[in-house]
Amino acid sequence: MLKMIKQARAAFSMLNPEEVRERAEREVHVGLVASGSRGYEELEEFLSPRAPGRVHRADHPNPPATVDLVLYQHGAQSNGDAYTFNRYQPAGLVRKILDDHDDFGLPLARQFPIFRKPVIDRVVQAVARENALFSIATALPNVAPTLFELPWTFGEFASDTVFLTGNQIRMAFVIAAACGAEVGFAHQKSAVLSIIGGAFGWRALARELAGKIPLGGGLIPKGAIAYAGTVAVGKGLEFFYRTKRKPNRSERAEIYDSALTQGKEAAATLR
Repeated sequence: MLKMIKQARAAFSMLNPEEVRERAEREVHVGLVASGSRGYEELEEFLSPRAPGRVHRADHPNPPATVDLVLYQHGAQSNGDAYTFNRYQPAGLVRKILDDHDDFGLPLARQFPIFRKPVIDRVVQAVARENALFSIATALPNVAPTLFELPWTFGEFASDTVFLTGNQIRMAFVIAAACGAEVGFAHQKSAVLSIIGGAFGWRALARELAGKIPLGGGLIPKGAIAYAGTVAVGKGLEFFYRTKRKPNRSERAEIYDSALTQGKEAAATLR
């Protein structure tokens, strides 16, 4: 337990909510190009910025010298790096912008609600895959200890429980930032304690499954549960910030069942 506490302190000291907060609060400015007021209104309704002064009409008498993104109205021909809004497939435009501008996906989510869920989904999937891969990798020395030893199993994160939990807390910071909430241990005390408390339960189950299936077969359920547990945490946090309440028992079960199915598929590809 003392070793676990020391590892946890080392892991959590690397979590930097201030860095997440600074990234999220970067101002993103979007230029709009339309042929008339109705076109501009449609673009503004699509973006629905949470703060004033983030969208700028091209016909404004004093437009900014530079903007981060340029959106053209539906049906218009865009130029250069600009994007054309498609009222029938707005999700496609959101994906395209995030694919091209991953560096400011977080501030886009915080300032423009249309980007919020896609950004959170990407963050949750990325962290879940990291945790699944780490969970599988740290099991390999136990499956074939005479073949090799992964260096991180003897490093700062000798406990994969600590690593996975720390990764989930980092994810919690990002989700809060994307949702426009306060970020940090003090502001997210309940969420952080829930993550820490839940980690030991599903990690213990993962170890039990891995030990019962011979010849490395346990790697798949081990990775699947790491993935599913992380997805469940992320989706639960997104649900809380969206609805302002915690999911009930049936909602939690639905989230976890869906996550476990995804986890099995992801773990199989990572094997």
